[in-house]
Amino acid sequence: MPLQYKFFSIAARGNPEDEGELNRFLRHNRILTIHRGFVQDGENSYWSLAVEYLGGADRAAGQQTPGRSGKERVDYKEVLSPEDFALFARLREWRKDKADEAGVPVYTIFTNEQLAQIAARRILSKTGLREIEGVGESRIKKYGDAVLQIMQDMIAGGQTQDETGRESV
Repeated sequence: MPLQYKFFSIAARGNPEDEGELNRFLRHNRILTIHRGFVQDGENSYWSLAVEYLGGADRAAGQQTPGRSGKERVDYKEVLSPEDFALFARLREWRKDKADEAGVPVYTIFTNEQLAQIAARRILSKTGLREIEGVGESRIKKYGDAVLQIMQDMIAGGQTQDETGRESV
């Protein structure tokens, strides 16, 4: 399931056809991020949306994780490159340690989806963290420095490992 992008333009005054197309698309795909921008051009002003998503094949086939209401399970090993998956795995280890220390569920720190985006985008700044949906100032203040340090250490040191634990550059 590769990462994909789809772009939409919706007139500022609204267009039911365009809105319907966007809503149908959102319902049938696993959305990772929506980048929004308003283009001001008088009567021709419009919203520009870039939707980052995983294809809807699994959702359309009805594959869902047992016991989870309507949420499909994403295999990040298939979605991410080996290097990005190594970053993702390291971030998950850190998150588990933090969650254990605080006695909270891991998803309250960062979700798998958020960690995958941090790894795939190779985020190295707090500004980059702010661009991830659901990551607000509170999480950045609490965990941002640690996440960015992990990213910098692994990327600078070339310390990404494949699934066997061997280092790859």
